[in-house]
Order: sequence, then structure tokens, then C-alpha cells
Amino acid sequence: MTNKNDLGNFFEDFSLGQELIHATPRTVTKGDVSLYTALYGVRFPVQSSDAFAREVGFQQAPVDDLLTFHIVFGKTVPDISLNAIANLGYAQGRFWAPVYPGDTLSTTSTVVGLKENSDRKTGVVYVRSVGVNQRGEMVLDYVRWVMVRKRDPANPAPEPVVPELPGPIDTEALVVPDGIDMRRYDTSLAGSRHLWDDYAPGEKIDHRDAMTMEEAEHMMATRLYQNTARVHFNQHVEKNGRFGRRIVYGGHIISLARALSFNGLANAFKVAAINGGRHVAPAFAGDTIYCWTEVLEKSELPDRTDLGALRVRTLATKDQACSDFPAKGDDGKYHPAVVLDFDYTVLMPRRA
Repeated sequence: MTNKNDLGNFFEDFSLGQELIHATPRTVTKGDVSLYTALYGVRFPVQSSDAFAREVGFQQAPVDDLLTFHIVFGKTVPDISLNAIANLGYAQGRFWAPVYPGDTLSTTSTVVGLKENSDRKTGVVYVRSVGVNQRGEMVLDYVRWVMVRKRDPANPAPEPVVPELPGPIDTEALVVPDGIDMRRYDTSLAGSRHLWDDYAPGEKIDHRDAMTMEEAEHMMATRLYQNTARVHFNQHVEKNGRFGRRIVYGGHIISLARALSFNGLANAFKVAAINGGRHVAPAFAGDTIYCWTEVLEKSELPDRTDLGALRVRTLATKDQACSDFPAKGDDGKYHPAVVLDFDYTVLMPRRA
């Protein structure tokens, strides 16, 4: 019997500078957008209404930035993280051209770092992934690092290279979509009067709302992104794994937190950058996700008086309300309920 199955790459299959062209290009449809809305209940007006989006200068309602992220990310899984134990973090993410229904997205990645772990059973792979549309325009690039199993602990490991990852994306480097004009932004239709001017660094916002994750929903979401990681789907195998059950894809938590953040950040109409992120602990079906946000920085944008940037940090918890803002303790350890610590930059209209 011949074996034509793809078993995915193990740690020793990666090499520094290696370029990976990921299958399969994906045309984003309005059906994808509707399903994404059904899964998370996102309510940001620019992504919800063609009329609202056109009024502020978009061609039509753009695809939610995180749906773009998940599709670009999902392309990488068969080549990078099919044999992963954990997706560890993100950095240097920047959104470029808006994505609209009908656009086709494809992804390539470059290995930028490798480091074997002390147990010699696993190693950490660092990659920079780039998503482009059918015209070759970049829509997203980001770095992530993932812990990957070795095929054989006895196999030699490459010399460790851990890339330097700069801090948050500079305000001057943020991409503002061409043609948008927030002077026509309608706060009544958006559902909140709070604009960029009303936020201050150090401010903490309890988003109050919560959502319980269902088994079918998190698996449907992961399939929507064509993410093939087995830990999210195969209970027959995972019942004998570390947790005895399927793990929820970390990006599912990111999208839930973003959707829940509407209550307090309703006018944060666009994610412009992913400065850093960490999946602190696993989450499972049946967990209820809450979140809170801290405003880290507030920046004016060059030559713009109609909108500004907020760098924010959103922490998501499971089965723990966020009225007391659970985070890290004095010992540097996270509160046991925290599952996500996500640092990102949003664009928000300013007052005239």
C-alpha cells in the first residue's frame, strides 16, 4: 500500500530562511461574512452595512479584519502547525488593503527563527506570514511562533536562532485605507457617542457581556478558516491527550473578545495592527468568555484630523467576570481565569 497522506512538518523539517507557499487560495464570500457574524455576533457598523461603509469612503462593507486574519492564518496550518502542541504568540501584525467579498486570499510564510526545547521532543518555530489578494496586494503580514513536535527526539537540531521582535507598530506605519473620511461617521447609527477624544491611556473598560462557547460552534468556526489542526476536531485522539478533550482554536477566543469589546469600544471600527498576543491557557467548549480592555496609548495620525489610533490590550477570561480586571499578579503570573492577552491597535473617529 502506498502512502499519499500529508503528515505535516515536524520541527526538524524546518530550516532558517525556508519559504513555504501554502495551499489553497480562498475566495471570500458574503456567505463567509454572514457565518462569521452568526458565530460571534459582531456589530461594528462599517463591517455590517454597505451603506454605512460607503458613506465613510469604503467601496462596500469590508470583511472583518479578524476574518481576514483567520483565513490567512488557516492557510498556514497544514505546513506549520499540523504537528503543533501550542500556538504561542503573535507580533508585528499589520493590516494593509481592505478585503471585500469576492477577493481571493493566499498566503506564504518564511521561517525566521528556530529553537529546540530542552526536552528535545519539541521546538519553537518562528514564521513571518504574508497574505495577499488576487491582485498581489498585501492584506496582512504578521509573525507568530509555535511549539512543534519533533519526529524523533534523537534527530539533531539546528543552531538556535530567536528573531528580535520589535515593539508595537509605530503610528506612522499604520495603514489607513485610501479614501475614507470619518467626518461622515454617524455615531447614532454606530450605537455609541464615545469617540477617540473620550479615551485616555490607563483607562480600563469592563465589557460586561459574555458568551459561552459551544462545541459545534468552535469547530464550525475553525472549519470556516480551513484550519486543519487535529487538536480542535478529533475527540477520538484527544481523549488520550493532555486535556482529554478538544481545544478551542485560540483565534476563536480573539474574535469573541473583539465582538464582546463592542460594548465600550463600539467606534473602534478597524483593527490596524496586532502588536503582540499570547494564548495564556487553553479553553474548551462550555467555557464562558468575558473580557476587559486597557487603553495603552493614544496617538494622532499624520495629516489626519478625522480619526486617531488607540493601542489597547484586551484580556479574555473563562468563567470569570471582569469587574475587577483580572490580569497578572505581583508574582508575574496570570490570574488562573485568563486565557488571552492581546495587544492591538484600532482606528477610531475623532470629533470635528
